[in-house]
Amino acid sequence: MYKTIPLMLAKITAQHPDVAMQCYRVSKNEYAKISFAEGEQIALDFSAGLLKIGVCRNDFVGLISDNRPEWLHASIGIMSIGAMDVPRGSDVTEKELSYIVSFTECKTLVLENDAQVQKILHILSSIPLLKQIIVFESLSSELLKKCKNNNIKVIHYDDLLLAGKKHRDKNQNLVEIERAKGNADDVACVIFTSGTTGEPKGVMLTYSNFMTQLDELPERIPMKPGESALSVLPVWHSFERLCEYVILVQASTICYSKPVGAIMLEDFSILNPQLMPAVPRVFEALYEGILRAMRKKGGLSNVLFIFFLSIGKLYANIDRKLFRKTARIKKDVLLVNWLLLIIPWVLLWPLYKLGDALVFKKIRNRLGNDFNCGVSGGGALPPAVDEFFWAVGVNVVEGYGLTETAPVVAVRSSIKPVFGTIGTPIRGVEAKIVDEKDNELVAGELGIVKVRGGIVMKGYYKKPKLTDDVIDKDGWFNTGDLGLKTIDGELLLRGRVKDTIVLRGGENIEPLPIEMKLNESRYILQSIVLGQDERYLSALIVPDTSEIIEFAKENNIIHVSYEALLECEQVKTLLSNEIASLVSAKNGFKIFERINRFDCLSKEFEVGVELSAKQEIKRFAINEIYTDKIQKLFA
Repeated sequence: MYKTIPLMLAKITAQHPDVAMQCYRVSKNEYAKISFAEGEQIALDFSAGLLKIGVCRNDFVGLISDNRPEWLHASIGIMSIGAMDVPRGSDVTEKELSYIVSFTECKTLVLENDAQVQKILHILSSIPLLKQIIVFESLSSELLKKCKNNNIKVIHYDDLLLAGKKHRDKNQNLVEIERAKGNADDVACVIFTSGTTGEPKGVMLTYSNFMTQLDELPERIPMKPGESALSVLPVWHSFERLCEYVILVQASTICYSKPVGAIMLEDFSILNPQLMPAVPRVFEALYEGILRAMRKKGGLSNVLFIFFLSIGKLYANIDRKLFRKTARIKKDVLLVNWLLLIIPWVLLWPLYKLGDALVFKKIRNRLGNDFNCGVSGGGALPPAVDEFFWAVGVNVVEGYGLTETAPVVAVRSSIKPVFGTIGTPIRGVEAKIVDEKDNELVAGELGIVKVRGGIVMKGYYKKPKLTDDVIDKDGWFNTGDLGLKTIDGELLLRGRVKDTIVLRGGENIEPLPIEMKLNESRYILQSIVLGQDERYLSALIVPDTSEIIEFAKENNIIHVSYEALLECEQVKTLLSNEIASLVSAKNGFKIFERINRFDCLSKEFEVGVELSAKQEIKRFAINEIYTDKIQKLFA
């Protein structure tokens, strides 16, 4: 086991110096690669450059940038000298930036571009300790002048590397000596939570937290040296960060892309990656894009698609039951399953293979020729999306974790996946389900998920009381999530404890399953269920703009604006019928779980406004932003 991330990278580099560590686009059809040997040298030069400008062991260095090759070099460089990075994406607000930089007392910041420097200049009064900034991209002369006038030293990334290289030449093994001093229990970084419940908290993650995961994750998500993975997520978040470590420890290549359909699909076809970690929304977008494309194509192609997809789902469902690849809450008799299902399974097999040849293979080809696995994390993967990809033969596995667990608690194995679960806890991690009195529950009983092991954070920075609130004296971390265990030990999640809606009649309702069901509608893009302390449930719906406009064209609905269209009686009836059909008894919902009233929003939820960086709904923010609409729903 490696002691630190920089030492892990050094070991992998020694074994595979010429393998590509990173791949990135330099023009429309041109990509550049950086080998492990080159990447390590850049990181070492960055480290030496930091030492040259006065950064010391145990210093905090802010790292404000989106995912790009330089981010990894900077992060490894910071850690190599025993400093700690404090990461955030370019979408960070000035308020968040002010809080994070001042709270950690950063004297040095690494910034991506003009936009981030501009934010810093606006908040200088709140961060008086800041002395210098390192920028990846060239700054405008105006911003350089402003920085100089405010006594902020500006160093371009390339200049720092050059200075670092000269410093290393004069001081042999300077960084390597510092790198060797690192210990597993040292804090590697402080990642601030996205604040879905209010003020962000600085999560202190140690090298040991990451190394616990790197012990087994390569067995569940295996890659070969030289294989590649598409990187589309913000790397400041712990999920993408850990995924990159999983890629690197297997001597594989990080290929930088974007979660934008056209760019991502083009990178798939050109780069042919074997793996893509992403949040559920990315896989939902792929799923919805395929369905939309087939509807648009129409005719026999769409008829065949619908037919073979239904065959694929049925065949996959039977196959999972026969071969124990589905969640089991109660014991079943495998022999009985075989007696009941062997004949349908055999009869469906030729049709499934025909559908695979005519339809499913074309879908898989959109993800390149060598795609092995998608890893969904950072939120719940909708069952409909999970079922679709399983039916068409695209392996998408779901993982679970939190920033406080660095982040992986469990992940479904890509080799032996069990449908509907997030797999068993990884090696070195325990998980239990408890009731409100902390009594452990048996398999199948819903309760609070608690975890213990090497993944659990060191604590919240400067907040010992908050740390004690979530980690008990025996080391159990309260995740705040609701879940249950199968009889085989896999975990199933059902939502967040804090999201539970309690109606006036005392009924407890988990909104997430209802929202995921609503979002299955082709006409509904996003939704949030409401009703705390009310008599019934309501919902705010974000319709799918393209589908609503298409519906208006098909039905000759004249409208002066999209907002006016959403108020049209035909559109309201359409959405009302969709909601009633989806959230119904036939789909397993109780009477009090049905949506009584709804209202439409013309604007999609945005990251940083209604959504966190993981694209999770910030419920407290929505309650504040749409107070008037929500009050009318319950008037």
